[in-house]
Amino acid sequence: MPRYPRSMQAFVHPGAVRETPEFPDAPEEWSPEAARDMAAKMGIELGEDHWEAIRVVQGAYRDEPQPPLRRIHDALDGRFADRGGIRHLYAIFGGGPVYRACVLAGVRPPAGAVDEGFGSVA
Repeated sequence: MPRYPRSMQAFVHPGAVRETPEFPDAPEEWSPEAARDMAAKMGIELGEDHWEAIRVVQGAYRDEPQPPLRRIHDALDGRFADRGGIRHLYAIFGGGPVYRACVLAGVRPPAGAVDEGFGSVA
């Protein structure tokens, strides 16, 4: 399946070097610094598993502008299966891993995704 440019910049300058090559599917306006700032507001210190979850989510949005919740959930569960799957993600994100990973990845969370850690005092 051919991959079409996602922005006018990508259309005008195909193959241009991205500022974040380790995040090839990141939205144009996204940056790791923005993710760190948002994570700090959520009370999360980003580790390698968080960054990997962000890459998974950004990849899910690569081919589909608004993938369904189940597709993102299953992609995350599968990628982290060897570490406990979605349970592991609940532990490191402090609740609502799909919602929080989407927010940190710079994409709109799918319908039905909720931040189950909102308002917690744990």
